[in-house]
Amino acid sequence: MQIGIVGSGYVGTTVAACLADFGHDVMNVDIDESIVRALNDGEAPVSEPGLDALLERYAGESLFATSDYEDLVDFAPDVVFLALPTPTNDDGSIDTSIVEAGAEALGTVLADIEGHPIVVVKSTVVPGTTQDVVGPALERESGKRVGVDFGLAVNPEFLKEGSAVEDFNDPDKLVFGTDDDRALEALEAVYAPLIEEGTPVVDTDLRAAEMIKYANNAFLAAKVSLINDIGNICKEFGIDAYEVADAIGLDDRIGEQFLRSGAGWGGSCFPKDTKAIVAAAREQGYDPQLLQAAIDVNDRQPQRMLDLLDSHVDVEGERVAVLGLAFKPGTDDVRNSRAIPIIEGLQERGAEVIAYDPNVGARDNMAERFPDVEFLASASPTLSGAAAALVVTDWPEFADLDREFDLMSGNVVVDGRRIVERRDGLVYEGLTW
Repeated sequence: MQIGIVGSGYVGTTVAACLADFGHDVMNVDIDESIVRALNDGEAPVSEPGLDALLERYAGESLFATSDYEDLVDFAPDVVFLALPTPTNDDGSIDTSIVEAGAEALGTVLADIEGHPIVVVKSTVVPGTTQDVVGPALERESGKRVGVDFGLAVNPEFLKEGSAVEDFNDPDKLVFGTDDDRALEALEAVYAPLIEEGTPVVDTDLRAAEMIKYANNAFLAAKVSLINDIGNICKEFGIDAYEVADAIGLDDRIGEQFLRSGAGWGGSCFPKDTKAIVAAAREQGYDPQLLQAAIDVNDRQPQRMLDLLDSHVDVEGERVAVLGLAFKPGTDDVRNSRAIPIIEGLQERGAEVIAYDPNVGARDNMAERFPDVEFLASASPTLSGAAAALVVTDWPEFADLDREFDLMSGNVVVDGRRIVERRDGLVYEGLTW
């Protein structure tokens, strides 16, 4: 099949590379010329395991990138995915302006694309957006009609940063939101290799497909916040929260995944999606108190780390090491990283912050936000001379740290991810024990 993809971030680039690997011809459209050049050179514009190898294999062969929507006309795509960001407004609602602008730009060339192309919204949007915003924008600019001249569908993504390629190739489910048979058949053809392997397909309508993505992320975010709340209670009673979590995880109604309590969730999905669905629900007249509580618990976790630090040392004028900047291991993404409020809190206390992350991209990204913080290239010099250390991201290499802590001038370690081993000589404080 001929597949167009508008947008080349984490989602758009991963989808493009993986669909090329399925044997499709793919054309990415992005307004950022540097991203277009990188894709055509076989280089990933984002840090994601396995992505560079796929792009190197298919760039210039079956995967191409362009900044000109007109190129889609000669390419004649059967399907075009909209994989564009939906940032958060100040009130927590999503900003659909980028998706709408992408739909309008696509609409200007849609009239000249042969056949019956299917436009698929892969961006995370609240229920009704595809039907009420994307569809009208396409019709307005193209002069064509949804369901008559072109199809419209929703196909949410469930890709985790750091394992996006693996998640694409081995998904728990495929969600197809459509209102006509041609759109459904097109999506089935796009994902034929996965369907043939037995991946479950959820065949539903546009609004339900949009809601499934939010429900999925809201449930997982709430589960993490609940186990964090339980972990906080365990801490007060002097109980090992991980021992409790291991026990309740044996109950198949609960399950063992997402039961590692700690500093909380960040990234581009959970924070944005929980706030967005809360805001959307309130617009409909319903106040989702449990989801709001999940957000509140998550927002408090970094402060709990700082409170634990305060109970041992006054960091004013002291060097303090922060280990971990990416919101999770395996990525350079620092969006909504728990390290952000940690660093801000340390600076408010007058500390000299020294930070390290194994991913150089994460260090560079955080340096843009905190130009006055010193970012080093390894753990040892970061810990050297520090009065205290806070572990924020559970990179595997942090589990191997031991004698590096002896380089500190103090001995306080606040572990937000339960990854550092307790030992004599360290004043160890974990969020969960």
